[in-house]
Amino acid sequence: MGENIETVRLGILGCANIARKVARAIGLASNATVCAIASRYKDKAVKFAAENGFPTSVKVYGSYDQLLEDPGVDAVYIPLPTSLHLRWAVMAATKKKHVLVEKPLALHVTELDRILDACQSNGVQFMDGSMWWHHPRTAHIQHLLSANAIGPIHFIHSTSTLRATPEFLENDIRVKPELDGLGALGDLGWYCIGASLWAKDYQLPTIVTALPGAARNNAGVILSVTASLLWDQPNQTVATIHCSFLSHTSMDLTIGGSEGSLHLKDFIIPYQETSAFFDFTFGAKFVDLHIGWNVRPEEVHVATEHPQEALMVQEFARLVATIRDCGSSPSSKWPEISRKTQVVVDAVKKSLELGCKPVYL
Repeated sequence: MGENIETVRLGILGCANIARKVARAIGLASNATVCAIASRYKDKAVKFAAENGFPTSVKVYGSYDQLLEDPGVDAVYIPLPTSLHLRWAVMAATKKKHVLVEKPLALHVTELDRILDACQSNGVQFMDGSMWWHHPRTAHIQHLLSANAIGPIHFIHSTSTLRATPEFLENDIRVKPELDGLGALGDLGWYCIGASLWAKDYQLPTIVTALPGAARNNAGVILSVTASLLWDQPNQTVATIHCSFLSHTSMDLTIGGSEGSLHLKDFIIPYQETSAFFDFTFGAKFVDLHIGWNVRPEEVHVATEHPQEALMVQEFARLVATIRDCGSSPSSKWPEISRKTQVVVDAVKKSLELGCKPVYL
């Protein structure tokens, strides 16, 4: 039976910088539209609407509550500081608005559970704003891993780093304990942990250990951290993650198996919107005298019509529309992925607080 799915109307709570990117993505998505924008200061929302070319039909509100009371809003995108997610995501769910939340989702898993419980009890879809999951390159690699193309996975390495400016390190919300207390671990480590779990088909690791050498600012917010994740089943796998506001930009992901390996240098944000690639190496050995390799990595290119953030919005809107128009239940896939990521984020933080002792999950 065919589905008559109409456009999903999204409201945006807050005018954060990332909201500009997602607003553009909503405009590029075939099944979604921005219908409202809210800020605590209406002038700021008016300015955001103008700068992002919103049509005059988009409603502008001077409070988040007003937007959530609007019956014309199907779903909300929440790019607010992490410390505000619990209040506004729960409020949105109780108003029967579907919820797309920027990562990191919560300061700890007990907060996230309250958000997820509110979404589940109100029958609304939840998704976090990790865009790379929705790129066709990700699905292509997932197919290779599912087909055991590189053999059992033994090693995963991922980095997410950026060289923050002095102004960022002084004033950005991501270094303020009252706003985004997880710092680089929540902002950047979310991707590394998510990628490690994804490579292991979302099986939680057995042991999580923060490594010595983490950097914090004067307020105690994490600026740089390295950690290891260990799985003992079905085969032993170790992952190392490194996230930092103090190093030059990197977004590396390496997955090593017994027969081959995969390497991405831009796994979070591809170098280009329209195409992404990864290196695939299979059956590599050294030639005689160890003066070279018998194979070179194959560069596999994956084209995409739409940027990954537009594909994320399209998938979110598709799920919302099937709930709204067809009576479907919300998908549990995305909440489960988000919760597992949060559990490991919490474990790295706990290990740090214990002086880099292992935390068992």
